[in-house]
Amino acid sequence: MIKKIYIALLIIFGLMTVIIGGSVIFDLFGMRAKEGNFVPIVVHINFICGFLYLLSAYAINTKKSWTLKPLAMALVLLILAWIGLWHHIEENGLYEQKTIYAMAFRTILTLTLILTFTKIFKK
Repeated sequence: MIKKIYIALLIIFGLMTVIIGGSVIFDLFGMRAKEGNFVPIVVHINFICGFLYLLSAYAINTKKSWTLKPLAMALVLLILAWIGLWHHIEENGLYEQKTIYAMAFRTILTLTLILTFTKIFKK
């Protein structure tokens, strides 16, 4: 049961990330205007992470040996996004405060998914 919840969480979060990120990147549904001052590197990395969450869900569901690697890659990319975000802020680039909150949430969630995976599924 926990495995199904874990996979469902990865799928839901992954799909939401791909849809929202893709909508901003490709300016679908007027999302760029709705997002305000978005930071391109953050949006692009989050978009990629969405696919990595989906790949991880697939790997867990099909019992692949590399199930943790997409999540680990997502965490590394998120660290790079933080560096890009802070550089953007230091250069007086425009951004929304919600970007910092969203990045913190995504990073903590990804780290939690990695730790949970390691604790529950690697037994």
